[in-house]
This record gives sequence, C-alpha cells and structure tokens, in this order.
Amino acid sequence: MKGIYTILLLVCSNFFMTLAWYGHLKLQQMGVTSNWPLIGIIALSWLIAFFEYCFQVPANRIGFIDNGGPYSLVQLKVIQEVISLTVFTIITGFLFQGEGLHWNHAVSFFFLIVAVYFAFK
Repeated sequence: MKGIYTILLLVCSNFFMTLAWYGHLKLQQMGVTSNWPLIGIIALSWLIAFFEYCFQVPANRIGFIDNGGPYSLVQLKVIQEVISLTVFTIITGFLFQGEGLHWNHAVSFFFLIVAVYFAFK
C-alpha cells in the first residue's frame, strides 16, 4: 500500500511542479503575466512549488525502503522522472495544444520504460 501512496503523492507533486515550471508560460501567452517582472514570475512559481514539496517530501519518506517503503533511492528517482514526464505530457497537451507529440517522443518514452525495467532489476 505504501508503494501506491508514494506513486499517488508523486503524481500530485508533479502536477504542481509542472504548473510551477511551465504554467507561467501559458499565463504569459494569455497576457496575464506579460508585464510582470521576472522576480514576480519567480515568486509565483515558488508559491506553486510549495505545494509540490508538500507532496514530494512525504512521497519520498513513505516510499523509501529505510522507512518501511518498497523503493530504493534510485527506484524512487526513476519513478519520479517517469511520472514527471508523463504528467508534463498530459498537462502540455491541455495547456499548450500546439505542442504535439512526434515519433522521437514515443521513442523517448519507450526508453524510459526500459530504464524503469532496469532500475527495478
């Protein structure tokens, strides 16, 4: 069960991370933050990233093998990266609809799956 909680928390964490890192670009496209100074954009991103950490830190603590979780440190990182790219792809599909997926992206995801396989071997 700790493994499932870890993955769910990581999905939530990466949702906020993607918004913090890339959401301001959509706000700029919409004209909301076009005239904001860079420090304002950074502050907004930090505010959003706070919620990322509220999910990320518990996910790592719950999932880490030394805390009774099922995952090693390397496995946690590999899971986090795959979730990060998956969530990023989904969110950009909704927010940045002009950004399409191409064959090389599919190949990248294939190799991520291979990386996960080897990380858990």
